[in-house]
Amino acid sequence: MIPQPVVVVLAAGSGSRFAAHAPTAGHKLAQTFASTTVLGRTLTAVRQSGLPFVVVTIPALLSIVSAEAAARDIVLLVEGDTDAPLSWGMGHSIAAGVSSRPQAPGWLVLPGDMPLVQSASLRAVAAALGEHPIAHAQYRGQRGHPVGFRAELYAELAALRGDEGARGVVARHAARGVEVDDAGVRLDLDTADDLAVLHALHARNSGALEGG
Repeated sequence: MIPQPVVVVLAAGSGSRFAAHAPTAGHKLAQTFASTTVLGRTLTAVRQSGLPFVVVTIPALLSIVSAEAAARDIVLLVEGDTDAPLSWGMGHSIAAGVSSRPQAPGWLVLPGDMPLVQSASLRAVAAALGEHPIAHAQYRGQRGHPVGFRAELYAELAALRGDEGARGVVARHAARGVEVDDAGVRLDLDTADDLAVLHALHARNSGALEGG
């Protein structure tokens, strides 16, 4: 079997913007969504893609992640892992996930707060890495997630820190946009209003599938 890129699901942020809008609701990734949680629904798409994956998370979310992923597929960030243990930036989360699978032929970075992303979009980006060092999903010409990186970029990804994520890596290399018929690659969750929109879109899409 040909090795496939690993999906690195980011679930280690504090969700501070959501918490500011809904301080009593709990973490945004733990919000109920489609009979599971926001993170659970994102991971459903990841599993359905057939790609290997790893979830980078924190102790506060471990019980939720453990219900969705095997222990071998979880990278737990704990205090003492970095010089700034109370602020897990996206860069450090990406580095931790990539470093946990150093022999992979590539990695697809996917935030855990994208419950409408489709498994076909993940497979499309993974396939594009066969010809391009970086590939990202896009919908109607607008960049989205996941963003895929081929193995030769390991050193740059493993060295990431802070909140900027992998934007610097993308800026230094040619990136291929992969057009997909999936608005979910552009839709993440930052506020309670975002959650309401995601629920409405999911209900509408589910109704359309049932009606068809």
